[in-house]
Amino acid sequence: MFSLAEGILFIVGILLFVSIVFGKAGSRFGVPVLLMFLIVGMLFGSDGLGIQFYNEEVAQFVGMTAMSIILFSGGMDTKIREIRPVLWQGIALSTVGVIATTFLTGLFIFWITNSICDSLTFPLMVSFLAAAVMSSTDSASVFAILREKRLNLKHNLRPMLELESGSNDPMAFMLTVVLIQVISSSGMSASDIVIDFVMQFCVGLICGFVLGQLAVITLNKIKVSNISLYPLLLLAFIFFTYSFTVLLNGNGYLAVYLGGIIVGNAKIHSMRNITTFFDGFAWLFQIIMFLTLGLLVNPHELVDIIIPALLIALFMLFAARPAAVFLSLLPFRKMNLRSKFYLSWVGLRGAAPIIFATYPVIAGIEDSQKIFNIVFFITILSLVFQGTTVASAAKLLGLVDDKPSQEDEFGMTLHEHIDAQISEISVNENLLSHGHTLEKIPLPEQTLVVMIKRDGEYIVPNGQMEILKGDKLLLVAQQEQHTEQVYKMLGVNN
Repeated sequence: MFSLAEGILFIVGILLFVSIVFGKAGSRFGVPVLLMFLIVGMLFGSDGLGIQFYNEEVAQFVGMTAMSIILFSGGMDTKIREIRPVLWQGIALSTVGVIATTFLTGLFIFWITNSICDSLTFPLMVSFLAAAVMSSTDSASVFAILREKRLNLKHNLRPMLELESGSNDPMAFMLTVVLIQVISSSGMSASDIVIDFVMQFCVGLICGFVLGQLAVITLNKIKVSNISLYPLLLLAFIFFTYSFTVLLNGNGYLAVYLGGIIVGNAKIHSMRNITTFFDGFAWLFQIIMFLTLGLLVNPHELVDIIIPALLIALFMLFAARPAAVFLSLLPFRKMNLRSKFYLSWVGLRGAAPIIFATYPVIAGIEDSQKIFNIVFFITILSLVFQGTTVASAAKLLGLVDDKPSQEDEFGMTLHEHIDAQISEISVNENLLSHGHTLEKIPLPEQTLVVMIKRDGEYIVPNGQMEILKGDKLLLVAQQEQHTEQVYKMLGVNN
């Protein structure tokens, strides 16, 4: 007979295995992998195979831990050189966009729950709370789907989407917490709300920057005998950064995301090992998070909220999100309409809104369970309709870029004390116009092609070697500006 511990391990093992198998099968049909994890959790839950899980505190803890790791990992993958051209657009979307989405959706929820849907009657502040919970695009979903589809988008849309999804979760979380405080405490003044909001934001920024720099210094100064301990040391920094920031009344999610950006753009010891560890670890926690949230919901309870949830989902998709995007990007007149329409469509909801929806439940807010069910239902709809059309929408709008992208074909990094840059590019017609041998390529000084990947084989070249369209070149440059000159020559950056 199984003991309790053995039984838990047995169930967890089955859930992980089934999730990965289902995810692989679903991806063949264009279904987002994370949606399959969510469905597996529902299939094994109370209305499925009967696993009884009703603990919102545990689900919130799992979600909080997972989101800290996912946001940090996403921050590590966010390269400053890539987001620099779209930095202010991303910030506008993650701040003004979130507030506009909350305001418009909140008014709509208040209207339909007090005039159309007899089963629901939300006060105005509760309506805004429900909207705030759903106001951000989910980082886990966006990171996973964009990388799974391997989309190379025009007009820097990919880094813009990743920057928005990584930085707007903290904004939505702050709105959620503040609105819970307003509803729970009638004596909270407008000035208190503003001060609390600014406090969370500023402390989050400061802690993320300072602790991110401290993590870089520590990883480069501490010498450990086993390089496998470096990722664990960084994991300790993530947990400390989140908890310490929250202790100071700051936004922990903002701190870990900013810390991830700082670490990911620095030269640190054993970077390749750390990146590989966090890629796998982030996936593990995404699976655990979506499984846990799937187990938490009771599908039969969703029946009562289908009509209002469907109306809210349609309003967010076709009205609130587009309005928020166009409003946020008003100052950026050079952005074309197709890019704005695409940003409006790819506003996926995922695990973050569901996790945020547990906060009103734990706080005992009236109708919080209905809010949770509405958010869960809308998340499923978003992953089904938006998640499966990320690639097709980009093709329909003519936003898929056929130019060569920088991909990690060689899996090589330089030691942190070597003052040089590694980059990877694809040979295109523009490059071949200079000639068909390496010596004909007008590379900047102190820039060398050290390896070529062709048809899965790696070749150490010489100057007389012929290069072909589609070859992958590994370059080493003495300075970053030399690498940027190569990208500009090849049209890699838009």
